[in-house]
Amino acid sequence: AHFASIVQPRPRQSDESAELAELVSRRSQLCALRTQEANRLETIRHKQVRSSVQRMLKTIEKQIDTIDRLIRECVRSDEDLSSKDSILQSTPGVGPNTSAMLLSHLPELGTLNRQQIAALVGVAPWDRRSGTWKGRSRIWGGRKEVRNMLYMAALTATRCNHQIRVFYQRLRGLGKPAKLAITACMRKLLVILNIMLRDNTPWRIQNDLKNS
Repeated sequence: AHFASIVQPRPRQSDESAELAELVSRRSQLCALRTQEANRLETIRHKQVRSSVQRMLKTIEKQIDTIDRLIRECVRSDEDLSSKDSILQSTPGVGPNTSAMLLSHLPELGTLNRQQIAALVGVAPWDRRSGTWKGRSRIWGGRKEVRNMLYMAALTATRCNHQIRVFYQRLRGLGKPAKLAITACMRKLLVILNIMLRDNTPWRIQNDLKNS
């Protein structure tokens, strides 16, 4: 205890968390390969080459299905991961793939404040200044894989999540560009998920408390 109080080592991921991170990363790689092969298929005329690409696509799809099954098993096998997964997926717009990405590549979720978690993912706006010149604030840095998945979740949430949809529509009504509005929705969704894990509170209860 004395050693820990002095050194203050960072907690290490459990074996399940490390395995989940590898599985999620592999899924992302396979999805990227699928996109590449699908793009090739659109321009190929040679019958045998086209057939080769189609076989490859089927193989990749089977591999993704296998990885998805392994991800579900990995999450279910760990009580902490399973509990957090249930909370995250209670949010409209957050599915199993987004939840798995957050659990594996953003283990800090629920332990940091809103500014810290937004900066960690790379959805916090940063000022661009040089002397008296001031440019438009932009997001940069952070964890790209998490940010890419969060983008898709926010995009879905603008259609099926009332709170995010109203927020997005309000920004658009103020004349904000669509890309800026989606980025703001990403940040808002991330902050909400951070609070939910911090308080161990599912979406429905979280909203009831907020609107009461």
